[in-house]
Amino acid sequence: MAVEVQPPRKARPVNLNLMTIHQPVTAVVSILHRLSGMILFLCIPLLLWLFGASLSSPDSFASIHTWLSKISVKFMIWVILSALIYHGFAGIRHFIMDFGFGESLKSGRIGACLVILFSLIFAVFLGIRLW
Repeated sequence: MAVEVQPPRKARPVNLNLMTIHQPVTAVVSILHRLSGMILFLCIPLLLWLFGASLSSPDSFASIHTWLSKISVKFMIWVILSALIYHGFAGIRHFIMDFGFGESLKSGRIGACLVILFSLIFAVFLGIRLW
């Protein structure tokens, strides 16, 4: 039985600080797509409660309407709706890529940049509309 001798491995530096690692734009879009999905999933109970409470009686509708006119609540609603907008655009990008379009490195970068650009534009318009 022969023993296989392997050459010594060179010690490579390990960088585990996620804030200093440079991620490509495609990775950032993918990570943000997952994060926006988590935000939307966690906000579903709140949105369902708001919807149910607003439909239960005219008095509860008035109280929900008053509550939604506060700046902090408007900001929270803007964050949720912005996450929905981003998640929608990133989902459309993934759906298009499932059909084989935009899979090259260059077109993947362009698609990722377009997702970010369109999401920012729609989020700004949403913010203007809310305020």
